[in-house]
Amino acid sequence: MNGWQFNEGDEIADALRAVRLIGGGRRYEAYLAWHDHLRALVVVKVVRPGLVGDEPTLAGLRGEARALDYLAHPMLLRSFGGRLDGERPHIVLELIDGPRLSTLIRRYGLTLEQLLPLALNLCSVLHYLAHEGVVHLDVKPRNIIMAGEPRLIDLSIARFQDELAAVRNPIGTDAYMAPEQCDPALFDRLGAPADVWGLGATLYEALTRGRSPFRRGDERFPQLTQKPAPLPGDVPAQLAELVMSCLEHDPADRPRAGEIADRLEPVVAALPAPRLGRFRPTPKPSRRRRQNHQEVHS
Repeated sequence: MNGWQFNEGDEIADALRAVRLIGGGRRYEAYLAWHDHLRALVVVKVVRPGLVGDEPTLAGLRGEARALDYLAHPMLLRSFGGRLDGERPHIVLELIDGPRLSTLIRRYGLTLEQLLPLALNLCSVLHYLAHEGVVHLDVKPRNIIMAGEPRLIDLSIARFQDELAAVRNPIGTDAYMAPEQCDPALFDRLGAPADVWGLGATLYEALTRGRSPFRRGDERFPQLTQKPAPLPGDVPAQLAELVMSCLEHDPADRPRAGEIADRLEPVVAALPAPRLGRFRPTPKPSRRRRQNHQEVHS
């Protein structure tokens, strides 16, 4: 059995009752659930049945739980505990109501007025993570939920700085991985600049309505051999230069998240101020016009 197949009302764990399946990946399922103690809806991220004894999967869950317990930032979701062993290892997460950025890009695209404040928010959380010595390693549109305030989710492959030396295999999502995440010869350079690369790839995709900066053919990691394609000419030059600087091959050549925010602020300030149109009610027809209308339709 690939999934738990919980029905509404089934007990996932003590005080947690399933409402419905809302997502999942290769290693985990995500259920909307009712938490009896919190008296609130939450998300339960539970290891799939066939992987309950799989150490790498359990290590990922433990790592995510540890990171969430340690970190506190307005753009990171909150954790409400869980159980990391037993029949159904799981963590309990805050329910965030909103679409993923990947969905908005695919369906509607983003205007600059929407994208630039999002970029500042992402810089904020990446600056915080770097300051706390945590590397997310999977910054991408699918891991950003556009709620009232956007949230960066899924720390299942995040690493504390002192854990990066133990990385032995490529880590992340292929299209958003920095070169030093792809090539074992570069693993000793893993650090916060990898998340800046993920930010650059995310902003590039948002500015191009879903295009990748690299031509994806037979190569698994074209970012190791190719330079990113230029952004379209309608992207403001200052913004295009900044996004492309995030995609520099050498991590030492990429700006830090805080520096990106500093350079974005004047671009945001230059945006036209939002204006509300004046409401003009439709005038009521005069008595004579109403009479004429009635005569025409009588």
